[in-house]
Amino acid sequence: MASKRQMQVSELIKRHFSDVLREEGYYIYGSALVTVTQVELTPDLSLASIYVSIFNVEDKELALEQIKENLWKLKQNLAKRIRNKVRRIPQLRLFLDETLDELSRIDELIAKYKNNSSS
Repeated sequence: MASKRQMQVSELIKRHFSDVLREEGYYIYGSALVTVTQVELTPDLSLASIYVSIFNVEDKELALEQIKENLWKLKQNLAKRIRNKVRRIPQLRLFLDETLDELSRIDELIAKYKNNSSS
């Protein structure tokens, strides 16, 4: 279970990294819609695992790679925003969160099943 401080810093990073992506992201990955869904921190607050959902693009992995290539710039912008609130800026790791995609696939399967069973 995460400590209170881990949860506070996670929420801080989530909020501010979302803003950074919204402001800087267009130059990196174009018209894709990228949202931060979750941030998990190690107990020593040195590593942040950031989970993002990507919409409005065909190749989500390509968009994620473009973000990872520019992660140093995004981290600098994040650091400017939170440097007075944390002692150290954690290392950032990005992961693709496909939870919403899976939910939409399940909804489609349920809808198909209902249509087939009512026929």
